[in-house]
Amino acid sequence: MGTLLLFILILGLIILVHEFGHYLFARLTGVHVHEFAIGMGPKIFSKVSKKTDIRYSIRAIPLGGFVSLAGEEVEIDEVRKKYKGKTLQDKNVFQRFLVLFFGAGFNFIFAILLIFAIGLIYGGKDMTPVLSEIAENTPAYEAGLEAGDKIVKINNYKVKYVDDIQLYLAITDKSEPVTFTVLKDGEATTRKYVITAEKIVVDKQTSYLFGIGMSPKPTKGFINIVKYTFEQAGSLFKQMFVTIGGLFTGKIGVNQLSGPVGIYGVVGQAKTYGMASILSLIAFLSINVGVINLIPFPAFDGGRILFLFIEKIKGSPVNPKVENIIHTVGFILIILLIVYVTFNDILKLF
Repeated sequence: MGTLLLFILILGLIILVHEFGHYLFARLTGVHVHEFAIGMGPKIFSKVSKKTDIRYSIRAIPLGGFVSLAGEEVEIDEVRKKYKGKTLQDKNVFQRFLVLFFGAGFNFIFAILLIFAIGLIYGGKDMTPVLSEIAENTPAYEAGLEAGDKIVKINNYKVKYVDDIQLYLAITDKSEPVTFTVLKDGEATTRKYVITAEKIVVDKQTSYLFGIGMSPKPTKGFINIVKYTFEQAGSLFKQMFVTIGGLFTGKIGVNQLSGPVGIYGVVGQAKTYGMASILSLIAFLSINVGVINLIPFPAFDGGRILFLFIEKIKGSPVNPKVENIIHTVGFILIILLIVYVTFNDILKLF
């Protein structure tokens, strides 16, 4: 029960931060907000501001919230006349870009602030990609890797952060030999090690063992915490871009994605490791939500931003009815993808 409540709280908070970004920049650019809602589903509390004519509501399902903007959809003439000059379509391209972008923008800001808070409270970590240990009698040990070795490349992937090691090994075909380009302590030139991982099958589940360990050194001090904050954020962004790129190139399958059920399992694991792990997960998911929303696909904020660029290039807006149809089709496709991913998550449980 505790995991379920934490799961709802985490997803709700991330979505609420996203929607608040849209809300704030709508207000700053003079776009009328029909409603700002906390939660989804039926209203359990609702009040309209006499000053701004904005409806603030709390809804029954505690998952995030939403912002309804004037001109966001094709609206009846009476509504457009009532809010003339205050609809999204009435604003210039740059103003609309700000409103659309800063949902994701607030997710990024929120994640960076969380990482900074983690660093201040629990300390940061050295993000240099250095191996902390090599298990004896493993492929890495037999090949000659040692604790203290700095990984520069894995195959042709450049390694910048310690998290990159796990990231690139995840998308590499580990049934084939893997090339590690390494800079040993005290040496000026790199060495290459071609290592074939040990295949392990347990309960019909296949995994591959190299025998390397990464335990980053803790860091303290304000300057080091600031450095850790931006390096950790950079690492999380990199993970998202590599994952999305892997989906397009086929290196990562759609069946490897996680939906709500998979995320619920990760929340349960993070809960067992304590508050620092939970906060790190929130930061990771917040960046995930932000990056995904900026993908130029219909129904996402990125898809709407793409139509702004098209408008700028052609010199006139795309027909709103046509745009809405395209976004509706995109939304249906996204729902189908979520259903497919969720079904896979459930299968993985068994």
